[in-house]
Amino acid sequence: MRTYPLQIAIIDNDESLNPMYKLYFEDTVEYGLHGIYRTVHELLSNFGRKAPDIILSEVALTGISGIDGLEYFLRKDEDLKVLMMSRKNDFKLIKEAFKKGASGYLTKPLTKERLFAAAAALDQHGVALEHDVAKKIIHSFQTKSFDSFSRKENQIAELLTQGFTYKMIADKLCVTPSAVNFHIQNIYVKLNVNSKSEALEKLREMEMRQLNAA
Repeated sequence: MRTYPLQIAIIDNDESLNPMYKLYFEDTVEYGLHGIYRTVHELLSNFGRKAPDIILSEVALTGISGIDGLEYFLRKDEDLKVLMMSRKNDFKLIKEAFKKGASGYLTKPLTKERLFAAAAALDQHGVALEHDVAKKIIHSFQTKSFDSFSRKENQIAELLTQGFTYKMIADKLCVTPSAVNFHIQNIYVKLNVNSKSEALEKLREMEMRQLNAA
């Protein structure tokens, strides 16, 4: 049976945040501060006789990154819960973190309420996913992406299928209409079509193939 307080270890190389982290734990009985560390190695060296129940780790660290540190933490205890945190709400980082074993991903700056809400979610459900991170993940799966297109071409193809005009696409992506036209011409070449209607039909066919293959 789980005993309280749950011990939370924090890894953050921004030492200016240490007083804030310590303040968060002053008035809580459910959670204890295992320690504040600057690097993955520093925490691993201080596991001692009492390992933390939860690790909250910054993604960008000196030496071993927070995401690469997941392998070392889970080698110590495969049931250990590790929360990643970063100022970057980037899908590639989120995806990599979960792929390597993270149990949650939080965006900074981190409030006391959000930290302990995530810790409670981990304790009860084994995963912590805030709204903005969940939204980013859902959007990434909802957005169509074709391997033969560049990132910008995929963005334009997505907007084309939503009914955007060239001018609307230019305004949406903050580029000139001539830049949009350049990318659309490249899309036409790659799709082997000569008009917008043909391009839309081909894009719908490609989307259906993706869905069927998923």
